[in-house]
Amino acid sequence: MFFVQVARLEDPDGAGREPLLLVGGRSNRGVITSASYAARAFGVRSGMPTMRARQLCPQAVVVPVPRGACVERSRAVRAVLGDLSPVVQAASIDEFYLDLTGTERMLGSEDLAETADRIRRAVRESTEVAVSLGGGTQRVVAKVATRLAKPDGIHVVPPGDEAAFMTRFRLSDLPGIGAAFLRQLADKGLHTVAETAAVERAWLERWFGPARGAWLWERVRGIDASEVDASNRRKSISSERTFFTDVDDDEELERRLLKLSCSVGQQLRGRELRARTVTVKIRDQDFRTRQAGNTLPEGVETDRVIFAAATALLHRLRHRRRTAVRLLGVGLSNLVRQAPSTQFDLFGEGPKLETERDRTIARAVDHVRDRYGRDALRPARVLDRPER
Repeated sequence: MFFVQVARLEDPDGAGREPLLLVGGRSNRGVITSASYAARAFGVRSGMPTMRARQLCPQAVVVPVPRGACVERSRAVRAVLGDLSPVVQAASIDEFYLDLTGTERMLGSEDLAETADRIRRAVRESTEVAVSLGGGTQRVVAKVATRLAKPDGIHVVPPGDEAAFMTRFRLSDLPGIGAAFLRQLADKGLHTVAETAAVERAWLERWFGPARGAWLWERVRGIDASEVDASNRRKSISSERTFFTDVDDDEELERRLLKLSCSVGQQLRGRELRARTVTVKIRDQDFRTRQAGNTLPEGVETDRVIFAAATALLHRLRHRRRTAVRLLGVGLSNLVRQAPSTQFDLFGEGPKLETERDRTIARAVDHVRDRYGRDALRPARVLDRPER
């Protein structure tokens, strides 16, 4: 609801008066970013194609995402939370984790529900943004509890009730369980947390591997060893585009892929990061979404290497299923900080994926784009060309 709220706050006399409001791409080939609760009653969901959303809810009004305003409101919410909690981590533009450990003496007799209500009211008064809060002793419990807190409410899970609380949910409700894993779980007849919690840990490890099986056994019981990280380190960088018309030409897909690779590469360097994992995502004309990834032996930051890795992944996906593409995306993850310097390869360990010269050129191009605009320097391959 964050995007819907911001759209209404930015245009109170327009979007602010529309109960059936959709935020996202307004063309039929666009995608819905967020839908008001009234629109969701018609079956509209985030990530749904705009054309499908309009079929389900013809009376709905679609407005574009107010990106700049969303960033400003998110920062405002973060500032308020920083005054109320010693540790705050931004998980996304509209989601934050708070760790209140160590505040017991300061809060005195105030229980967690009262604290959550005070935080909720403070955010609303300062930013006009309504928030929902979930509380618990573990990150995963607090995360899932927000599902019961919406809209604009609070749900706190008392200590000791974590395992029982988790049994009310389906596996698809748990963070970290994607579509592919859900299919594997369904093959074993597992659809709910209660069903999975009844399976012995040894069987889960045998079915899904030692690491994943152990993780799942803990997750369905509300056990989560991860901590709230106030350093707010970026975990991934991505860029994707939905085409106005489906694309089935490999050369044209590579050209679009190069644009996306340049975009994520510039974002990566701007944050002084390097990436070890490159992922390519495509959505076929029948709305089937597929992706492939590759983890490199070292962190990279140049458009050339990112594009080379992405191209190989695109060819892999196209070889598996050749059909027109509706959406194309490139993602970078497994991010690491740029090293302060690069040593020479004195012992003949082999060529590097990218040299310091490659990095220097990439940063010089970024400098020109920052000064004269992002179109000041571009690869010739991405330029619009007249018919031959």
